[in-house]
Amino acid sequence: MSLVKLSIKGISYSQTQNGAYALILNEVDGERKLPIVIGAFEAQSIAIALEKEIKPPRPLTHDLFKNFADRFDIVVKQVIIHKLVDGVFYSSIICERDKIEEIIDARTSDAIALAIRFNAPMFTYKNILDKAGIYLKANPLETDAASQEIDDILSNPETFGHTPESNESGNTYAKHSLQELNELLQQAVEHEDYEKAAKIRDEISKR
Repeated sequence: MSLVKLSIKGISYSQTQNGAYALILNEVDGERKLPIVIGAFEAQSIAIALEKEIKPPRPLTHDLFKNFADRFDIVVKQVIIHKLVDGVFYSSIICERDKIEEIIDARTSDAIALAIRFNAPMFTYKNILDKAGIYLKANPLETDAASQEIDDILSNPETFGHTPESNESGNTYAKHSLQELNELLQQAVEHEDYEKAAKIRDEISKR
């Protein structure tokens, strides 16, 4: 089976289901998107890794893993989304230490959060993309139709047992200016309120 390289297009927050996020992966040499439902914590961790300017005062779980791996000369070479069963994606992290390669099973959201931190490429198999890939011509954060399509996908989060702590809607920060949003973002990071920071970042991205 041939591998298809993926990149991260963005993270979409459900307007109808509190605490539900969809990580949108993009086919590098094509137009299909692979939406993966993830929990709030994983969405925050991925968003913070993508936002290079945000430096948490203390390492998040995935940052700790990265620091631990660096200390013991472990390198994440690539991540492969290798299986899709009943709407749940299964992934493997390909690691290397002393020229010995190891394959570690992982939740897809964790695998991608680590891939970003290690600048490792992400892949899936063509048959998985054929089965679960969709076409989103517009930015899912910009059109009502696309947002509804994402909301339809956000039904079975990959992270089971997660209870959202916030009931704020995705439009809470729409009334703020861009300068105010950046100030609020910095304050949220300083107070380690990463769920709030992720929502503010989403609003900034929409601008």
